Amino acid sequence: MNQKRENILNLALETDEQERARTGDLNVGFQAATRSWELIVKYHGDLAGAAAEISETIGVEYLIAGYAILTVPENLVDAVSDLEQVEYVEKPKRYYYALETGVGNRGCFTPVTLGPPYLTGRGVLILVADSGIEWTRRDFQDSRGRTRIRYLWDQTLTPGEDRNPPEGFRVGVEFNADQIDEALQIENAQEQFAFLPSIDVSGHGTAVAGIAAGLNTAAEYIGAAPNAELLIVKLGVADALGFPRTTELMRAVAWGLRKAQELQMPLVINLSFGNSYGAHDGSSLLERFLDNAAEIGRTVICVGSGNEGASGGHVAGSVYSGGVPGRGVPQDVRVELAVANYEQNLRVQLWQNYTDEYRVYLIAPSGRRAELTAPVNGGKFTLNIEQTKILAYQGEPAPYAVAKELYLEFLPNGGTYIGSGIWTLLLEPVHVVTGQYYLYLADSATRNMGTYFYEPTPQVSLTIPSTAAKVITVGAYDTIYDAYADFSGRGYADRERTIGVVTAGLVKPDIVAPGVGVRAPDLYGGYTPVTGTSFATPVAAGAAALLMEWGIVRGNDPFLYGEKVKAYFRAGARPLRGEEGYPNARVGYGALCVAESIPT
Repeated sequence: MNQKRENILNLALETDEQERARTGDLNVGFQAATRSWELIVKYHGDLAGAAAEISETIGVEYLIAGYAILTVPENLVDAVSDLEQVEYVEKPKRYYYALETGVGNRGCFTPVTLGPPYLTGRGVLILVADSGIEWTRRDFQDSRGRTRIRYLWDQTLTPGEDRNPPEGFRVGVEFNADQIDEALQIENAQEQFAFLPSIDVSGHGTAVAGIAAGLNTAAEYIGAAPNAELLIVKLGVADALGFPRTTELMRAVAWGLRKAQELQMPLVINLSFGNSYGAHDGSSLLERFLDNAAEIGRTVICVGSGNEGASGGHVAGSVYSGGVPGRGVPQDVRVELAVANYEQNLRVQLWQNYTDEYRVYLIAPSGRRAELTAPVNGGKFTLNIEQTKILAYQGEPAPYAVAKELYLEFLPNGGTYIGSGIWTLLLEPVHVVTGQYYLYLADSATRNMGTYFYEPTPQVSLTIPSTAAKVITVGAYDTIYDAYADFSGRGYADRERTIGVVTAGLVKPDIVAPGVGVRAPDLYGGYTPVTGTSFATPVAAGAAALLMEWGIVRGNDPFLYGEKVKAYFRAGARPLRGEEGYPNARVGYGALCVAESIPT
C-alpha cells in the first residue's frame, strides 16, 4: 500500500487489467491505447523537472495552487508516486449529469431585471463546463447576431494544423469568438461543421447554458443573465457512457480562471454534475482544488447538490444504542442492501473514524457469511461468495483526511451478473469512540432501480464536488408546489459528525433554486422542460452574475464575489412550504430570491 495514493487508486493498480475493466470505476483514468494513467497530484517544487528525470514520456499539465495532471505510463506510476515533489495522488473519477429525466419569475428575478436596476449580467463571464453547446442557436447571440461565446474549448477534438489546445494544455481545440462568428456566416451546414466541428450530442450543456444566459426574444425565452458572456468547455468523453472525469473538470476550471484574468472580467463557474465516491467531507483533491479556485480572482463557483436524495444509496448511523456518538452501549448493526437482478457490478464504501474499530461481515442472500476485516491489516484482499467476487480494500487515513475507508467492488464470479437478493453488512464494535459509520453505493445512474439500502439515510446524500466548502451548493425545489424536490441531494443534518474537513456545523446545500420543469433550449431549435439539480444550478449561476454586475461592473460593491455572494444569497433566501428550521439539510437557507439578495 502506497500511503501517498488514495485507496481506490492503490486497488486499481493491484487489480488485473481485464478484471479492472469489468468494474464501474477502477479503470477510469487508464488509457489502454497508450498503457498510461491520468493522475491528479498535489505537488511542490519543480514537478516537470523531477518527472523528466524518470522519463520524457510523462506529461505534465499545471493547474493552480500546487495541483497538476500527469499522464504516466503504468509501469512508472510507482516511481512518480515516490517523487519527493509529489505530496498526494488520486485517479480520475467519472461524474454524472444531475438530471432526472426559462426562468420567468422563479427566484425573484423580475423585480431587478424588468425594473431598477435592470440587471442582465452584462460584463460578467459564465463558464459552463459540460457536454458542449449548440453554438448556432440564436439564444447565444447578441442583438446583432454576434456570438456571446468568448471562447469554446472542445476537449474531445484532436489538435492539428491550425487547430490547437489552449496554451498550457495537451488536449482538445480552442475556438475564439471571431472564429465562431465566422462559422455563423457559413450557410452550408456541412461546411459550417467542417470549419467548427464542435457539437453537443446530449443537449445537457446547451440546456444549462440557456438557463444561465440564453436570450431569444422571438421565442420569448430569457435566461437568468441574458447579457452575460459565455466560456464553454465541452468536457472530454471518459468512455462510451459519455460522462466527464475529474481531470477534465479541473482543466476546465483552471482554463476559465486564466481566461477571466486575461479578459479582466468577473467569473461565475457552473458545474452541473457529481459523483458519490468519497467521504463527502471536503477532503478529496478535487474538493480542495475547487476551494482554492474559489479564492482566485473575482470568482463564484456554483455546484449542483446531485440527485441522490431519494435514491436509497446512503446509510449513516452510530453503533451506540442511543444513536449519539460516545453515549449508550455499543451494539452490533446490520445494514441490509437489496441487489436487483441483472446487476453487472456494484460499488460499496464504508467510511468511519480511525479511532473506531469494527469487525465487518458480509452476509450473502443465502446466509453465507464472510469476514471483511480479518484477512489483512490494510490493503487489498479478495473473496468469493456464491456467484459474486468481492474486491476489497482496507485503507488508512490520507494525509489530508482522518476518515478510514473499506472499499468493496462486487463482480460476477463466472457469470454475467452478481448475486441478487438481500445482502447484509454486519458491523461488530471492537473498540469505539464515536461509533459512527457512513455507507455509500455507486451513483443511481450506474445501478438498477431495485438496488438500494432498505433503510437509507437521505442526509449527506449530496454528490461530490458540491461538498467543497467554498462553492455555492445548489439544491432543487418544485415551483408548482413551492416545495423541496425529493430527489435533490441533502446536506449535513448530522451535527455530531466527526470525520473530515466538512464537519458539524457547515451548511450544505446553501440554497435551492427551481429544478423541476425548467424550460431550456434543446438541440432541435425548440425548448423543453428539464428536471434535476443540473438545471437548478445555472439558475443560481445566472443570479450570481446579476449580483456581480450590480456590485463589480456597476461599482456598487467591488468585492461582491466568492463567499460574499454566498452570504447575500443566504440572507435573501425565502422560506419554502413544509420546511421548518433554517438552515436545514434539505434546502439550506431556503429558496433563491435575487431581489432580496441585493443590499438596499
